[in-house]
Amino acid sequence: MDIFSAFNLPQARAICYSGFREGQQPGHKYPTYQEVKEDLLLLKEEWQYLRLYDCDIHADTVLQVIQQEQLEFKVMLGAYIEAEMNNFGCPWGGGVYTEEQLERNRIGNLKKIQTLIDRSNKYSDIIFSLSVGNEACVDWTDHYVPESQVIKYVRLVKENAQQPVTFCENYVPWLNKLKSLAEIVDFISIHTYPVWEYKHIHEAIDYTQSNYEVVSNLYPHKPIVITEAGWATNSNGRGINPEHVSEENQKTYYEDLMSWSKKNKVLTFFFEAFDESWKGSPEPFEPEKHWGVFKIDRSPKLVMNQLHQD
Repeated sequence: MDIFSAFNLPQARAICYSGFREGQQPGHKYPTYQEVKEDLLLLKEEWQYLRLYDCDIHADTVLQVIQQEQLEFKVMLGAYIEAEMNNFGCPWGGGVYTEEQLERNRIGNLKKIQTLIDRSNKYSDIIFSLSVGNEACVDWTDHYVPESQVIKYVRLVKENAQQPVTFCENYVPWLNKLKSLAEIVDFISIHTYPVWEYKHIHEAIDYTQSNYEVVSNLYPHKPIVITEAGWATNSNGRGINPEHVSEENQKTYYEDLMSWSKKNKVLTFFFEAFDESWKGSPEPFEPEKHWGVFKIDRSPKLVMNQLHQD
């Protein structure tokens, strides 16, 4: 089952958008109205659907720009919930907090969920779906929230918002630990990253397809959306083989993924619009910083050059 027919949505391309530029990051300095407008004018010719990760100051600005500039975007809005339980298995040493911090996070998460509801009602003509979290249940996360609590958040949002509700997560937890959550959400959202799993570009689209199919075969009665799939363009070797990343490989994966998504009517949010220097470690070739189809200075990478020539 595809989300386009399930919720009467037009089939179009989708991308993850976070507009933090050099010297900006969440909780500190945020992009301005003019900077967001500049970004969205760059994106509007290629994409109709945007995914926003949190209902924060940045999301408010994005929604204001779409509304006031009368741009033809539809938004999946998320609430980025923080850790409510320690995860001692987090491989980079995060995921462990004091009980006081976990309690503050629980209070903060409930406020975020309420803000998500409020925004969904205020911008009901722009926001087409809602997510109650991002990668908060996978084994390696540093912001672990148990499935039972995520289910409570889903139910709370469904009781107070009109839009369909999901939870965005790596494809693996949907195969075993999130089966109860899968029955509660209106659609299932998966992340698939062949390059993080050391796949060569020639294996990439087949691997993504297999990730999608293993989940869709398990839940044939549920629409499945890919809310993250992308290809990094730099790597210092942390988690990604530097030989596997390049602008050429990103272009190949993007084109293959868009072709497959269109043919199979799978709403797929490419990760991501712009490079973000605040992410990951301070090392310049940290792969977390290099997923954009545009560089952080908004100059296009190879895939965008090609699209603009077509």
